[in-house]
Amino acid sequence: MENRDVKIKVFDYIPELDCFKTTPEYDSVAFQLELSDWSPVVWIGRLFANDNDYGEHWFDHHDEREVLEERAKGLGHHDSGHLYIVLPEYFQDGRDGPCNSPEIRKRFWTDVLGSLHLSLDTLFEKARYDNDKRKNRVEYGGSGIIENLEGVIEGIRGDYAKS
Repeated sequence: MENRDVKIKVFDYIPELDCFKTTPEYDSVAFQLELSDWSPVVWIGRLFANDNDYGEHWFDHHDEREVLEERAKGLGHHDSGHLYIVLPEYFQDGRDGPCNSPEIRKRFWTDVLGSLHLSLDTLFEKARYDNDKRKNRVEYGGSGIIENLEGVIEGIRGDYAKS
């Protein structure tokens, strides 16, 4: 059963709040595969930031989320911690630039995140990598290891084969 062509949309844009939330579909797969540190998109941010830990902070915008909290609740988004705000200053490091205005960076990253889809195979490979890493690191102490990861993957494949 191949799901190579199956792609999961990662983010939904909320225009009234000018921010994103993860899709229920992505949340479900990420949860089953243990693709979360404190957020199911931390690992994606690391890849966007040249695969380093700086990227894990790409949505650490607590003050900005607080400002949106009441409006978000009024729109049915009760956990503002799961709202992701694109701040253009995060997406430039000043080393040899910036080469674009904050407005262009904001529009670009809003477009990119709004269209971001990841294949099941990419998510499965990431889960395998993380699971192997956890098994081989003492400091995890067994935490987060999925003993039957291939079974979980086959279950997800089966769910998507039905749809």
